[in-house]
Amino acid sequence: MARTDFDSLLAAGAHFGHLKRKWNPAMAPYIFMERNGIHIIDLHKTVAKVDQAADALKQIAKSGKRILFVATKKQAKEIVAEKAASVGMPYVIERWPGGMLTNFPTIRKAVKKMANIDKLLSDGTYDKLSKRENLQIRRKRAKLEKNLGSIADLTRLPSALFIVDVMKEHIAVSEANRLGIPVFAIVDTNSDPRNIDFVIPANDDASKSIELILGAVCGAINEGLEERKAEKVDMEAAGEAKATATTEAAPAAEATEAPAAE
Repeated sequence: MARTDFDSLLAAGAHFGHLKRKWNPAMAPYIFMERNGIHIIDLHKTVAKVDQAADALKQIAKSGKRILFVATKKQAKEIVAEKAASVGMPYVIERWPGGMLTNFPTIRKAVKKMANIDKLLSDGTYDKLSKRENLQIRRKRAKLEKNLGSIADLTRLPSALFIVDVMKEHIAVSEANRLGIPVFAIVDTNSDPRNIDFVIPANDDASKSIELILGAVCGAINEGLEERKAEKVDMEAAGEAKATATTEAAPAAEATEAPAAE
């Protein structure tokens, strides 16, 4: 069963591309036609590509790996934050910190600095400072929270990126490509799909289009997480059953041992 369908995508406006003069020729395979100077995306291909991306993301989540969501454009920020948080995945919706992937240890240091500030604030260390110094520290903490709070629990490089608008997030795409991290993305007709591993051709400006596609892929991620949880429970149950069987078998074996001959 498809994770989305033609009619839902059509109603969300996912078929509207950009003006013909702004198109990227590499998107030609995903364009159905031109109407009033605007390219129309082939939604049949969008349905297939959503399914393909969703299945791959499900397997990544099922294996216990992390997927980083990236969208700093206004109409996508809140949707991405909500959907990513619903499946416990990290996200970036403010400015992309340059070198976030290629210089990941530096980013981790900044996150640790934020945690250290929290510790010193809670134990009263900063209460000894002047009011002005205290305010400066709290402002620095707020800035770190805004830029890095949503990735605070990302302790290692993500196994995949999901991006909305690859033109706007070209630095993130470039860093992921350099490190061999697969990129999943909603790609509009004005963008270059050649550096994207899993292309979802669709309108990346309409909030309804973004929400529908993110809902489908996050639904798949949630399935992967639930299956991982179920498998873990089954493995623990099997381990306990094996341990119980071994414990019960030991006394029985001792009881059946023949007495030594005199």
